[in-house]
Amino acid sequence: MTSDPIIRPRFLVVIPAYNEEARIGPVLRKFATQLRAHYFGPFRILVVLNGCRDRTEDVVRSAAAEFTEIELLVFHGPIGKGGALIEGFKQAGNAELVAYVDADGATGPDALIKLVDELRNADCVIGSRWLPGSVLHQSQTRMRKIMSRSFHTIVEGFFWMGIKDTQCPAKVLSRAALDKVIDSLRIADLAFDVNLLVALHRAGLSVREVPIEWTDQAGSKVTASLWRSSLVMFLSVLRLRLIYSPFHRLLRLLRPLETWLYLRLHAPPPRSVLADSERKSPAPDRIH
Repeated sequence: MTSDPIIRPRFLVVIPAYNEEARIGPVLRKFATQLRAHYFGPFRILVVLNGCRDRTEDVVRSAAAEFTEIELLVFHGPIGKGGALIEGFKQAGNAELVAYVDADGATGPDALIKLVDELRNADCVIGSRWLPGSVLHQSQTRMRKIMSRSFHTIVEGFFWMGIKDTQCPAKVLSRAALDKVIDSLRIADLAFDVNLLVALHRAGLSVREVPIEWTDQAGSKVTASLWRSSLVMFLSVLRLRLIYSPFHRLLRLLRPLETWLYLRLHAPPPRSVLADSERKSPAPDRIH
């Protein structure tokens, strides 16, 4: 005689998406199907569209018509991956666990569920591609590996968190942990992950890094604009370092220059800079 499965906590998975019409449909259907089969508890998959100019919205709406767990939050102007995640986190509702993954399917639902299982021993669990036991089905290009490891060295030199892979797009945290740090999440670009981990570290919350199964996906937008993305991310981690230093007041004086520089690099400025314009922006369109 088998016992009934234990009902798990309410779970929100946030997926930021920018021009992903070719890949996101199968990814969403796979996540919804696998979570229905293997996550024995209520869950939602919230896709946050970040200024898409293709048919991503139509593709997501089609998947949402098939799976009631899929929801959509649309921002017609670009707000960056980090901005999309921040907006998604604000929609946590009654979720007790919150996670995020990329829209390209680099992290699959089975790997995400394994991270959830590890959350019993930490406030936040993150996947790592650089720990023994990780399974990489397709490695990054040599140049991307060099840039990734260089960025890691900078982050570790600035913050001394002892984390080997801050940028893996697979992280799960408790709602209690999210509530403690959400007001500190300001970075709207790809360095958002560092912002989250530094905020957790500074709040005295535990972060556990575990091996993950991961596939580098062709057509990555990071690879397509590697040098520009790397410069933007460096500026953002430098900004974070200044925030947690005696020189944090300099950021107020440098804001006009900072905004100009981010926009010149076609990147979203940190959210503190965008606060006024965000209050004037139209509300996002959301479907259930």
